[in-house]
Amino acid sequence: MKKLCIIWTILACLLILPAFLEAEVTPPIEGGKLPDIRLAIPADAGYQTYLGVKGDGTFSLPQIKASVVIVEIFSMYCPHCQREAPSINDLFSTIQQSKKLADKVKLVGIGVGNSRYEVEYFKKTYSIQFPLFSDGEFIVHKQLGEVRTPYFIGIKILKDGSHKIFYSKLGGIADNTSFLKLIQAQLTK
Repeated sequence: MKKLCIIWTILACLLILPAFLEAEVTPPIEGGKLPDIRLAIPADAGYQTYLGVKGDGTFSLPQIKASVVIVEIFSMYCPHCQREAPSINDLFSTIQQSKKLADKVKLVGIGVGNSRYEVEYFKKTYSIQFPLFSDGEFIVHKQLGEVRTPYFIGIKILKDGSHKIFYSKLGGIADNTSFLKLIQAQLTK
């Protein structure tokens, strides 16, 4: 009986152990680094030029040819993301119209749980001009700690090709003017 009890205890431990070994992923932390997020290189040549990536395959966010990359984690089904779209479009337009910012700051969006079709629908419905990527299988979402939407991450690309997160927040960007000042401060560092 004692041996049977030991065997059951060992089996129970073996069944529970994987849950304890799986590392808990937390949302991106300011001052930290992003996990190795891989996105498909867009087929659209204009987006390839905008991001500074070429060819087929995948790229990581720090490979974008910019000094600062702003990442919006969204879902087409998120009413907050839908309400935020005009403000983000204004932010993108302001950056693109600025000679000081256009080549240094890039925006991308990642549609968590959204298929390519759903991402394209969101893009067309809300007239999004910057590249949006599908994360239909929640791979990126899991890497980022399963953040709620909308979630914004700002990364500074360092000269050595590494990066640092300078902004990581749930919810919309309350004030584009203040956010642009935060971005500009990253460009002078």
